[in-house]
Amino acid sequence: MKKLTLPAMAIIGSSMLFTACQSGNVSSAETPETPAVASGYDTSFKVEAESFADLQVLRYQVPGFNELSLQQKQLAYYLYEAALAGRDIIYDQKSKYGLLLRKTIEAVYGTYSGDKSAADWKKFEDYAGRFWFSNGNHHHYSNEKFIPEHSYEYFATLVKGSDQSKLPLEQGETVDAFLARIKPLVFDPKVEPTVVDLRPNVDNIVNSSNNFYEGVTQKEVEAFYAKFDTKGDAPSWGLNSKTMKENGQVVEKVWKIGGMYSPAIDRIIGWLEKASGVAENAQQKKSLDLLIQYYKTGDLKTFDDYSIAWAHDTASRIDVVNGFIEVYLDAIGKKGSYESVVSMKDLEATKRISAIAKQAQWFEDNSPLMPDHKKKSVTGITAKAITVMVESGDAAPSTPIGVNLPNADWIRKNHGSKSVSLSNIIHSYNVASAKGGMLDEFAVNDTVKARAKQYGNLAADLHTDMHECIGHASGQINPGVETTDKTLKNYASTLEEARADLVALYYAIDPKLVEIGVAPNIEVGMAEYDSYMMNGLMTQLTRLKPGEQLQEAHMRNRAVNARWAYEMGKKDNVVEFVKKDGKTYVRVNDYQKLRNLFGQLLREIQRIKSEGDYAAGKNLVETYGVKVDPVLHKEVLARYAKLGIKPYRGFIQPRLVPVNSDGKITDVRVEYPESFFSQMMEYADKYSYLPVKN
Repeated sequence: MKKLTLPAMAIIGSSMLFTACQSGNVSSAETPETPAVASGYDTSFKVEAESFADLQVLRYQVPGFNELSLQQKQLAYYLYEAALAGRDIIYDQKSKYGLLLRKTIEAVYGTYSGDKSAADWKKFEDYAGRFWFSNGNHHHYSNEKFIPEHSYEYFATLVKGSDQSKLPLEQGETVDAFLARIKPLVFDPKVEPTVVDLRPNVDNIVNSSNNFYEGVTQKEVEAFYAKFDTKGDAPSWGLNSKTMKENGQVVEKVWKIGGMYSPAIDRIIGWLEKASGVAENAQQKKSLDLLIQYYKTGDLKTFDDYSIAWAHDTASRIDVVNGFIEVYLDAIGKKGSYESVVSMKDLEATKRISAIAKQAQWFEDNSPLMPDHKKKSVTGITAKAITVMVESGDAAPSTPIGVNLPNADWIRKNHGSKSVSLSNIIHSYNVASAKGGMLDEFAVNDTVKARAKQYGNLAADLHTDMHECIGHASGQINPGVETTDKTLKNYASTLEEARADLVALYYAIDPKLVEIGVAPNIEVGMAEYDSYMMNGLMTQLTRLKPGEQLQEAHMRNRAVNARWAYEMGKKDNVVEFVKKDGKTYVRVNDYQKLRNLFGQLLREIQRIKSEGDYAAGKNLVETYGVKVDPVLHKEVLARYAKLGIKPYRGFIQPRLVPVNSDGKITDVRVEYPESFFSQMMEYADKYSYLPVKN
């Protein structure tokens, strides 16, 4: 629950990070000093690739790769292959039919012999692109099922006109029978309608179509895990398994060698073993060896040992996240989605985030939390900016822009954590956002626009740094209170992200940031307040269709923070909606009072987490984080449509290519593919290890 993603249509700074990592963010890229000044980047590099549906695909550079030693390049290559070896897993985790449908799409896209100039073929291409982008047929952000815009009859024509040997047919199955079997999976919106259902007063497990559970109710799952102690240094029970019934009994199907996903995990392990052989130092080798052992055994205590060893590996230039990590895809926050991020430290950009991390104890001591909820000693926050080399699984194509791991509260408290900002990803977002037009359309006045252009990117970067460094790492759960997957359930992710955002917001205009040299003045924080309130109250609605409510955890978290502050500040007119020329704008009138409101809400959400107060958490989210004003929504969509930009963004991955001589790797070079569609077909050819049924 410690992944920061790009917020919907933040009004400034495309590096603006706190939610779902894909967005046509506006902004400060409009200032002349913005993207081009970053060192090591080729300013002629084309960031934009294909666009389709509501998606814009981008590319990112890997500056500094050629500075690495041969050993470091080899290590990066092995970790790159390990990352992609697990790609199949996320498709199966999102739906037990995910690989069946993906292989069907790949067969058609790769072998259809008919007319590819027809309008319907373009509709199929859009569907295929959306499917690959979302790792399945549920929108990567809203979690709702999407269906092709062409007819089933045309789809049948495509399947019949493709190489039938490439179709995932069952033994002896005819193409007609195959089509009848998959028709509802593709075209019926009532079959697996949403991958994550967070609604109150329903069975969130039964109503979520992910492949984490089968044949069990939420009550049965909660009863099963109730026998596992989650206090203190207990493992994250259930993180790496599917929970289901066998012979009437609830059991776990563990993701490990010899268990579920074994063929892909075997490949991951093979590459990790090669990586261990060229590790930069003993601590990195220890962490990789523990990760291998965890994959072999599925033992969650070993995963904790690995997480501790990984957190202590602070000297290595190359780093990797690989495993079943984030729990956003599970409505009750237990099951980890497969993901991997391979990176190297961005030495220059690390200076800013490190300056914040060094002051972590000061920020904790001076926070508005209740004294009993503060950490008396903040342990080992390692903060850095990273240059990403490849992402896979739940981290791609839609990527986080900030990460804080490990997720276990007790590990972060006792052993520390790593907080990272993905600098080259942010750079590409900023370049792509240079001509977005959001700032001119939605900023309330010239003062806000000028401040955004001058400070927007820095404001967003600082928010990311503080969200990850001192946000997720702050506060503590009361003794005897269990973990939030048990106490806060389907509201845990939203409340945790809201809490981390509020830490960043509370300190955004604190003179401490000027004192430690990371901000020139508090106007940087004022730019962040302008952006955050506009986004939380208005512009993130660009991601919703008419009539939809907020479902995704990060969108809910921003709405909770912005709407609560707006409502609580009404008496003093702290923030207001204003009308100009028939258009609605958000204006912050008192930045200091808004800061105080953010502090009050932070104190309350930390209390909810520390005490495990489910009722209060539910009330907060359902009151402020779900409902959408249909009139305002209609206006925002109409204004946004005129800009001609896509609300979501994601990335083509660079390709690491080994140079071999006499059977040995003598160099590794970076290539930058230009087509998302071609990359998806390349991955299908190279990294398809799992059967359609797992």
